[in-house]
Amino acid sequence: MKGQTLAEALKSTFVLLVIVLCLVAGYLIYDKVMGNPINFEGGNREGHQLQGNYLGIIYKGGLIVPLLMAVNLILITFVIERYIMLWRAKGRGNLNAFVRNIRDLLNADKIEEASKLCDKQRGSLANVLKAGLHRYRDLQNDKTLMNDQKVLALQKELEEATALELPVLSQNLVILSTIASISVLIGLIGTVLGMIRAFGALATAGAPDALALATGISEALINTAFGITGSTLALIFYNYYQTRVDSMTFKIDEAGFSLSQTFASSLKK
Repeated sequence: MKGQTLAEALKSTFVLLVIVLCLVAGYLIYDKVMGNPINFEGGNREGHQLQGNYLGIIYKGGLIVPLLMAVNLILITFVIERYIMLWRAKGRGNLNAFVRNIRDLLNADKIEEASKLCDKQRGSLANVLKAGLHRYRDLQNDKTLMNDQKVLALQKELEEATALELPVLSQNLVILSTIASISVLIGLIGTVLGMIRAFGALATAGAPDALALATGISEALINTAFGITGSTLALIFYNYYQTRVDSMTFKIDEAGFSLSQTFASSLKK
């Protein structure tokens, strides 16, 4: 329990640290890179950006832009983190070939060799099967339980091992789904603020303030673009990783069922 509590605390700390660092990085990029005076006419970043200078255009998006940049940096960070973790969870070799080899070893009653193969394969599927194999031989030699009870005990062991692996597979996916929802909403907030500024320029007495009008429209469009981009990418990667998790879960369930069936068949011999 202490080990699990420590692991959960470290994971929470990692997530919090990533969010804080991305917020700081987003603001620094916005202020120091996008807001660099060389991107604007006369070196004044309160004036017009240079013709065709996209950094200056983005800077004119307003103070919502660094927040959206931070959200996109968080997205990139956890996309990379999920890719690494799911790659590690897959193990070292082909999963279908691994399951076939395990099944062949079990049919030959080579439990120890199958356990060593799990150590070589690694990953979530191998961890679940290894937990089942640890109970496999003990249950075979147990004279106090009926055959049906032995099968149920093995299935329970496999279910408990699976329950420990599933949170690792789906960890931090909620962050991607949250970004998919809030990124476009944050962008809309920036869009509304930009349009308020634009209409404010139109409402001024006499000739409209062209600079304020252009700034307001720019702010609206830049925030819309950042928000939609972040939301779209988050949704794509969330669905991609969720599909991989579902596929891995299916393989774990399939392998566990195969192990239980092989065990039940061995008891009848």
